[in-house]
Amino acid sequence: MRVVCLKQHPSQYSCSSYLILGDWNRIEDVNTLVDGGIDGFILEEIKGLSTGVGKKGVEQIVLTHGHFDHCAGTKIVKEKYSCPVLAFSDRDVVDETVQDGQMLRCGDRDFEVIHIPGHSTDSICLYCPEQQALFSGDTPLFIQTPGGSYTESFITALEKIATCHISIVYPGHGAPISGKISEMISNTLHNVYQSQITIL
Repeated sequence: MRVVCLKQHPSQYSCSSYLILGDWNRIEDVNTLVDGGIDGFILEEIKGLSTGVGKKGVEQIVLTHGHFDHCAGTKIVKEKYSCPVLAFSDRDVVDETVQDGQMLRCGDRDFEVIHIPGHSTDSICLYCPEQQALFSGDTPLFIQTPGGSYTESFITALEKIATCHISIVYPGHGAPISGKISEMISNTLHNVYQSQITIL
């Protein structure tokens, strides 16, 4: 699996978009864009990448959630590559809704969809056990102090993530995070347990 951290527009607020490719650009690999950003700025970089002979640069788009900075530019990318859009919530641009626990092929690896309603009701993470990689969107995984309010459903999903073997996190904003991921998530759980819990 290869992950390309796509460049963001220098003067526009947007998310971190990632292109997941197979190691060898095989026909059966599924070139997958995680989050489309707010405009078509990423298209120029994708066009210059080696994404496989006879293959579309983007063969599917997976949205981690529906906030504008992650999905406003999705329609432009979808029209360019005529590819389906997958997301937890059914929006105008979405072709297929995904479910918690569903497996998706991204690049040359299988990813599990983890629904974690915290940052938004439709937030998901994508977890690849083989690569020990997690695409987290805007999910708050590294909560450093107690306080705030969290739902039981968020805590349950966070507890599941805490059991995963994770070596690298690709967040919705900022650079990839590696090193002591398990300790950081365990500390987050500790702080969440000491906060107010809302039963939903």
